[in-house]
Amino acid sequence: MTPATRGNLSARALRVRERIVRMSVGGGCFIGASLSCADLIVFLYASVLRVAPGTELAADRDYLFLSKGHDVPALYSTLVDFGFFDEARLAHHLIPGIEFHSGSLGHLPAVAVGVALDIQISGGTNRVFVIVGDGELNEGSVWEAALVAAARKLDNLVLIVDRNEFQANLRTEDLVPLEPIEAKFAAFGWATLRIDGHDFDDMARGFARLPLESGKPTVIIANTVRGKGLASLERRADRWFVALTDDEAAAMINELHGGAEATVMSQTRIVR
Repeated sequence: MTPATRGNLSARALRVRERIVRMSVGGGCFIGASLSCADLIVFLYASVLRVAPGTELAADRDYLFLSKGHDVPALYSTLVDFGFFDEARLAHHLIPGIEFHSGSLGHLPAVAVGVALDIQISGGTNRVFVIVGDGELNEGSVWEAALVAAARKLDNLVLIVDRNEFQANLRTEDLVPLEPIEAKFAAFGWATLRIDGHDFDDMARGFARLPLESGKPTVIIANTVRGKGLASLERRADRWFVALTDDEAAAMINELHGGAEATVMSQTRIVR
C-alpha cells in the first residue's frame, strides 16, 4: 500500500470518527464499539466491496451486513464519506446503502448465508460480508448459520469478527470466554485468518487472499480496540455507551486531532 493510499484511508477514518462523536450528542450511541470498527468499514468500502453510490441495488454488487447493529454510526458515517448520501440525512431515517436492519444480535449471519446461497445457486460472482461483534458470538444463531455455510461450501461468504474484547461493560473473557476463536470456526468447517483491524496494510494483505480456501466460508478475526482514536475512551469498560453534550463532543473531536484528553461526565450504564 502506498503512503498516499494509507493517508487517504486514515483521513477518511478520522472523518468517520468525528461523525460518530457528533451522533453521540443528545440521545447517545454505542461510541466505543462504533470507533473500534471504523477503520474496518472504511477499508471495506475503499478497497474491498464492489458497491458504490448508484449501484446500491445492482444485481452484481457485493453485500455488507452489519450484524452488530449498535455500531451503525460507523456505517452511516462511512456511507456519507463515500458519497452514498448527504451528511444532512444523518438526522433522518431511511438511509440508502443499508442492506438490512440488524434487529437482535446474532440474526444477520443467517441472512448473509441466505443471500450467499442464492448467489451460489444463481451462478453470481457477488460476495457477502457480515460484521459481527465478538460478544455476539455468544448467540447460538451465529453457530447455526456457520454450520449451514460450511455445509453448502459458501466460499463467497466472509464473516468479520470485530474483536475488541468487550461485551457491554465487561471483558468477553471474563463473561463467556471466546478463545480460541480460530479453532472453533475451523472445527465448524471455516477457513480462518486473524488481522489487525486498525492496520490498513495488514487488512490489505488479508482481504487480498479471499477466498482463503475454495469451497469454504471465511472468517476474519480483526483485533481492534474499543474506543479507538480517543485515549479518553479506549478499553474503558464503563464507556460502552455515552450521551455527550455539545461541549463534550467538541472536546472529543479536539482530542481526535491531537488535543488534550476529553472528560465525559455522563452516567455510566451497567448491565449484567
